[in-house]
Amino acid sequence: MDDATPHIPPAFGNLSATRAIRGLRHGVACRIRAATLSVGFALCGFVLPAQATQPQAAQLPPAATQDASVSTSANTSPHPVDGTAIAHDARLAGDDTRTRLIVDLSRSVDIRAFTLSAPHRVVIDLADVSFRMEPPADQRQRGLITTYRYGVFAPGKARMVLDANGPVAIDKAFILDAIDDQPARLVVDLIKTDAESFARAVASSASTQATVTHTSSHAATVIAPDAGDRRPVIVLDPGHGGIDSGTTGYSAFTEKSIVLETALALRDKLERSGTYRVVMTRSTDTFIALGERVRIARENHADLFISIHADALARGDGKARGASVYTLSDKASDTDAAQLAEMENKADLIAGIDLSEETDAVADILVELAQRETRSFSARFAHELVSSMKSRVNTHRIPLRSAGFRVLRAHDVPSVLLELGYMSSPEDLKQLTSEAWRDRMTDALAESIQTFFADRTANIVQEHVDTTGSIAARPGG
Repeated sequence: MDDATPHIPPAFGNLSATRAIRGLRHGVACRIRAATLSVGFALCGFVLPAQATQPQAAQLPPAATQDASVSTSANTSPHPVDGTAIAHDARLAGDDTRTRLIVDLSRSVDIRAFTLSAPHRVVIDLADVSFRMEPPADQRQRGLITTYRYGVFAPGKARMVLDANGPVAIDKAFILDAIDDQPARLVVDLIKTDAESFARAVASSASTQATVTHTSSHAATVIAPDAGDRRPVIVLDPGHGGIDSGTTGYSAFTEKSIVLETALALRDKLERSGTYRVVMTRSTDTFIALGERVRIARENHADLFISIHADALARGDGKARGASVYTLSDKASDTDAAQLAEMENKADLIAGIDLSEETDAVADILVELAQRETRSFSARFAHELVSSMKSRVNTHRIPLRSAGFRVLRAHDVPSVLLELGYMSSPEDLKQLTSEAWRDRMTDALAESIQTFFADRTANIVQEHVDTTGSIAARPGG
């Protein structure tokens, strides 16, 4: 066997005929295509034909070939399938020294795998994949993996994030082409490693990703208004999305879907009025980083930013119901608000984004947030919204609250975060999934927005007559 060709571990299966293995990069990135396959690895769901013979077991590749980042470009079959690939099953195998993830796919796809720290994570990006699977929670943990999640990360890109119980190395990550009655498969092998090796691998992986943006979708959400269009710009921000489902409240519903439906309904009402220009941070089930949401608001010169979420209590944490409105504060208004902000601020971490270089930027923004004007207008809108909601929907016993939400940190855009209710409450969940309730909630939002911008026309007139060139106070642009 050629020195450049890695050995296949004995547990991997019974390979008859040939398997071309090319394109080693840094000793681990590989491109694998099966010509014929007599399969015998039960953990991958393979069935060994009765007439197959067992070859001599091969040796595992040495640990020195490990790296944090693996790219593989898989060949498709001679008759490639058009459209998005479907991931329809996933399973784990192994123990606390070596663990394997297997994902069944409708066709081969390009993948990239790398590790992230704080906490220990393995991220797998897949080109053009849709997930049609729902493994039970107790089947998402085994060996080195404590849980995993998946979903759309950006247009044309899906992502899986594996939470590890300690430092791990990606021993192998590759795609098996479909053959006979066996589907294409993603296979990722993880092995236990030491903290120093893990840190070096993460640093090496980060350097190769320095020029990669987390998502480019915000470029398409910057609207170019017609000359003279002075209508207020409202940015609606449905929380979570894609790989980040948000909370479920132990139900069959997901926060990301409920808040998206509400945001879309509100968008339609505002656009029908003709009074506002509306921008959505997302209008489909895709992931948008927290910083990206803030940038969308600022790049569109938003006059108001509304981030929409739903809450849930952990089992045994008591009962809570009703909608509440949050504004930004360096110090949380109460313990529950602080815990909610901490949870919501983890959205990027959940989606497998490296936050290690964001500390200074956040610190700079916090300094700018000392501007009293923006906070004053945020608080004003929050009061208007709570007043409108109380006559239409159930509100929390403390409906006005504050905490350090990262998504509210645009220093020049009045911003609030609306929690529609508690998905952990059966009564609230029934309302959150009701079209009639959604109509009442969006009516309350639309009314509060109308009240907030009631003096917009007067402000615009003032700008025209103001010979000093100063801009009239918000809300007015």
